[in-house]
Amino acid sequence: MKNISIIGSTGSIGTQTLEIVRANDDLNVVALAAGSNVSLLEKQAREFKPDIIAIWDEDKAKELKTALSEFNIRIVSGMDGLIEVATYISADILVTAIVGMIGLRPTIEAIKAGKDIALANKETLVTAGHLIMPLASEKNVRILPVDSEHSAIFQCLHGEENNKISRLLITASGGPFRGKTREELESVTLEDALKHPNWSMGKKITVDSATMVNKGLEVIEARWLFDVQPADIEVVVQPQSIIHSMVEFADGGIKAQLGTPDMKLPIQYALYYPERRNLAGDRLDFATLNGIIIDKPDKNVFKGLDFAYNALECGGSMPTVFNAANERAVALFIAGRIRFLEIYDVIEMCMKKHRIIDNPSLEDIIETEKNTYELINSRYN
Repeated sequence: MKNISIIGSTGSIGTQTLEIVRANDDLNVVALAAGSNVSLLEKQAREFKPDIIAIWDEDKAKELKTALSEFNIRIVSGMDGLIEVATYISADILVTAIVGMIGLRPTIEAIKAGKDIALANKETLVTAGHLIMPLASEKNVRILPVDSEHSAIFQCLHGEENNKISRLLITASGGPFRGKTREELESVTLEDALKHPNWSMGKKITVDSATMVNKGLEVIEARWLFDVQPADIEVVVQPQSIIHSMVEFADGGIKAQLGTPDMKLPIQYALYYPERRNLAGDRLDFATLNGIIIDKPDKNVFKGLDFAYNALECGGSMPTVFNAANERAVALFIAGRIRFLEIYDVIEMCMKKHRIIDNPSLEDIIETEKNTYELINSRYN
C-alpha cells in the first residue's frame, strides 16, 4: 500500500490523481489540501477519509469542521496547514498539484521530511530549482515529473543514465492561437484564450498555453530536472499533442514518448515509477493519423519563450520575476483588466526593472515575488 498526500486536490491534476486512486486498491489517500473549493474538498474527504485536510482560509476550515464533524479528520488552514499536509508522517509521496508559488514552501518541507515528490507545480523549480534539486539529492528524495512534457522526457531517459543527452525537444501544441499574427491577437478575449484544442486544464495554465509562457516555464523547469544547459533545450510545435516530448542523444538517435493527450498517464507513471500499470482510456491509433506535424514556434508573436530563455541566461532571481509577473498579468487578463498581448508587456516591464539577486535564498525568492507584485499593482490599480 502506498500512502499519498495531495496539495491542490480540487484542481485538474488533483482530481485526476484521485481518479487513479479510485482505480487502484493499493493507493491510499492520507492527506488532502485545497485553496478554496469547500464543497468539493468536503466530498473528497467523505469519499477518501484522509487523516488530515487543509484549506487556505481559516473561516472555510471552520465550515469544514462543522460539515465533517462525524469524521475523525484533522482540519487545518493557511501555510502551516499546507505544510502539515505536505509533511504528513504516514505519507510516502506528495503530489504537488497546487498552482503558483504557494507550493514552494510545502514542497521544500516535504523534501526535508523525506517524501518523494510527484511534481506538477512548475513554480517550484522555475523559481527555486537551485535549492530544490540539491536538497532532494541530499535527502535521497525522488522528484518525479507530472507535467506531460517532463514526464515524457523522464520516460525517454529511463535506462539511459550513462548516455549523454545532446538535446531535449519539448513539444508545444501551439494553443488556440497557433498561426495567428500579433494584429490578430490584439482583440482576442478570455473566452478565445480558453479554447485549447487538445487539453482540458484550469484557466491560468490554459492562458499560459495560449501565450506560450507555459512552454517557457517548462524550459526553465527542464533545465533543473534534467541538469542540461538552456542551449540544449529546444521547443517544437506539435499541434496534435501526440508526441509529448523527445530526447536526442550524442549519437543523433532520438527517443520520443507518444500517446493520447491524457494527464492520467504521467500522474500514474509518477505514482508507480518505475512500474507501468494498466490505465483505462483511449489508445493512440496510428491507422487514423494523417501525419504528425512538427513546426517552429513563432517567437516574434509569442514572446514568452524568449523571456524565459532570457530569465535563464540572467539566472539568480530573474526566473522568479518572470514567473511572478506572468502570474499577476494572467490574473489581470482573466479579470478583464488588461488585454491579451499586455501580458507580455507586464512581464517585460518587470524583468527590465529588476536588479538580479545571485543565488537567492527562499526568503529572497519570496521577497522578489512580493516586490514584483507591488510593481504591477502600482501600475495597474
